[in-house]
Amino acid sequence: MATGVRVLLFGPLRDVAGWRERTIDPAPATLSALRRLLADLDQALGAALDGPGVKAAVDKAIAPGDPALRPGCEVAFLPPMSGG
Repeated sequence: MATGVRVLLFGPLRDVAGWRERTIDPAPATLSALRRLLADLDQALGAALDGPGVKAAVDKAIAPGDPALRPGCEVAFLPPMSGG
């Protein structure tokens, strides 16, 4: 049984952190707690995650607000999208 949260970073967020995928164990209780934990581990990543337009998806669905996280879930941080 999984106890951690799978974290995925895309685009420039991945470049800032120097990694694409990591498991945070134990799972933080909420999305905001995960963001704080990542910022504590890497100040530059924390600043990038707080940047304008950065979205989070929990289990492949854009997560509004501050949802609860459960062990085994996947959280993806997505950079701002540009379109034409």
